[in-house]
Amino acid sequence: MGISEILDGKLTEKEVEIKGWVVTRRSSGGVQFLIVRDGSGMIQATVHKEDVAPQKFEDVDRLTQESSIIVKGIVKEDKRAPGGYEVRVKDLKIVHLAMPEYPLSKKSHGIDFLASLRHLWIRSPRQIAILKVRAEIIKACRDFLDENGFTSTDSPILTPSAVEGVATLFETPYFGDKAFLTQSGQLYVEATIAAFGKVYCFGPTFRAEKSKTPRHLTEFWMVEPEMAFYTFEDNLKLQEEMVTFTVKRVLEKRRRELEFLKRDLVPLRKVEPPFYRISYTEAVDKLQKAGYNIEWGEDLGAPHEKFISLQFEKPVFVHRYPAKAKAFYMQPDPENSQVVLCADLMAPEGYGEIIGGSERICDLKLLEKRIEEFGLPREAYEWYLDLRKYGAVPHSGFGLGIERTVMWICKLKHIRETIPFPRTITRIYP
Repeated sequence: MGISEILDGKLTEKEVEIKGWVVTRRSSGGVQFLIVRDGSGMIQATVHKEDVAPQKFEDVDRLTQESSIIVKGIVKEDKRAPGGYEVRVKDLKIVHLAMPEYPLSKKSHGIDFLASLRHLWIRSPRQIAILKVRAEIIKACRDFLDENGFTSTDSPILTPSAVEGVATLFETPYFGDKAFLTQSGQLYVEATIAAFGKVYCFGPTFRAEKSKTPRHLTEFWMVEPEMAFYTFEDNLKLQEEMVTFTVKRVLEKRRRELEFLKRDLVPLRKVEPPFYRISYTEAVDKLQKAGYNIEWGEDLGAPHEKFISLQFEKPVFVHRYPAKAKAFYMQPDPENSQVVLCADLMAPEGYGEIIGGSERICDLKLLEKRIEEFGLPREAYEWYLDLRKYGAVPHSGFGLGIERTVMWICKLKHIRETIPFPRTITRIYP
């Protein structure tokens, strides 16, 4: 059993056993008050001198923060206790007595200090709440896709070629040759649609971007669906459905965590299809009128995305970017070859892009031309060109960034809190 079951009111007046860690301890005469964490939640455990053997009561005096213990006792409802319940302890065993002077005290710490002790910082209530929301988002994405006929297929992390441009590749030696850490699993899930129709991969991706913004990591996780016979419009509809499903799931399953984080739930409840849409051209016009220095043809940066997403109370698709600003594999708009059938989904409240997606080029000659125009080595993409030689079909897909989605749903100021061990251009420890 876990503490979460106790806090749900399912075990009142029953005897329970809790295995966990001491968060805080204080004494008041013949009573010791412990806050205990077990991974599912936190609860107050009270040790009354008359309820336990004398040695057990003395053992409680020795407890330090983060000591691991096993307690047995009776669940009592108590409105004064955090969470409304406590455990009146009958027995206590010390599994490990943590060293005194835990590095993370109650005083305020600088972010560099906390980041250096990330392996301990993740034990704090705020970080636990954020990472539980993260886990729920991942599960919701998988559940949505699994329940809608998708097959999970795994893309390699070591690759011979770029997906999003050679400038942001991490290179590594590979048995006398060289390989790259994947920027996306997309090209490989494009291969598996011919076997399964609708597929997705979920895994880490890597970008060697020298960005120090609050929205950038060098290692992040994406869920990437790819669908055979899906048009651009089909793709956008699926994104609306998946994002809505995910937000509703988090509101249902992790409301306690969101409330702990003091997240205003009203904006999240507004997430319903259809999402807003504006073209890239309309977005640039809005930005120019607002005084931003941007010309048609440039990709949108973080400040631009923030401005656009603040104009809408629900997610908004910015669609049909210039072909030269986007990846080589994107299908040109049949009505305007200068732009491609792609869209970035911007989260509201200033959070910017959380999804990038497009219809893919399915014509062999056009794809060969684009690879040449982008200056990419054809030999690295021969296998990808094969997909257009044998059973090519119109197809579309997208990638949802887990960390940016967590950042938005939890309303965080910095992306470093959205993953257990963040990797940035200035940090690879711990």
